[in-house]
Amino acid sequence: MEFIDSAIEEYARAHSEGESALLQELNRETYAKVLIPRMLSGHLQGRVLSMISKLIQPKNILEIGTYTGYSALCLAEGLLPDGELHTIDINEELESMILKYFNKSAHSKQLKPHIGNALEIIPTLNKTWDLVFIDADKENYANYFDIVIDSLRPGGIIIADNVLWSGKVLKETEAKDEETRALKVFNEKVFADERVESVLLPIRDGLMVLRKK
Repeated sequence: MEFIDSAIEEYARAHSEGESALLQELNRETYAKVLIPRMLSGHLQGRVLSMISKLIQPKNILEIGTYTGYSALCLAEGLLPDGELHTIDINEELESMILKYFNKSAHSKQLKPHIGNALEIIPTLNKTWDLVFIDADKENYANYFDIVIDSLRPGGIIIADNVLWSGKVLKETEAKDEETRALKVFNEKVFADERVESVLLPIRDGLMVLRKK
C-alpha cells in the first residue's frame, strides 16, 4: 500500500488538517483491538474524504463497507444539516464499536448504520445519492457500481477505495486471485463507461473518483 516515499507522506500528513479527538480515539482502538487495522482509512485519506464531502455538501451519502466507522465519520463532516449518511457492513461483530463512536459524533442523528448484504439493502433505501463510497468486498465492486449508478444524481460522486490493491493490478502474475481480477475488471469498466468521468488517485491504496455526467 506504500506507493509514496514515507517521508513525503509524513510531510503531507503534517501539512493537512489533523484528526479530531474522536477520530484519533477510534484510530487507536481499531489498531489495538480489530483484525487487519490497515483497512482503516486513516488520517490522510480520511481528510481527503472529508474535503470531497465538504466540497459537494451532500444531502445523501451511501457508504458500502463501514468497518469501524472511521471513513463514515469523515464523510459525515460535509453533510447538509438535514442530510443522512447510510453505511452498510456485513460484519455484525463490529456493530457495537461502530455505534459507540457514532453516538459520540456531532452527526450522530444523521448516521444510519445497516448490517447485512449491501446488494440487498441498497434497493430498499430508495434514495438519490450525492456521494457514494465503496470500500467493501472487492469481488462485488462492479456490482456495487451497477446498483448505485442510476440512483446517483448528475454531478454526484462515487469514490472506490483499494483500486491499486498494493500494486497487484499491474502484475499479470498476481491477477489470478479473485480480488485482483475483480478490481482490474472494475477499473476498466468504469474507465470505459461514458456516463462517468474518472480519475484514479494514487492515495494510499488507490482511490477511483467518478463523477456522473
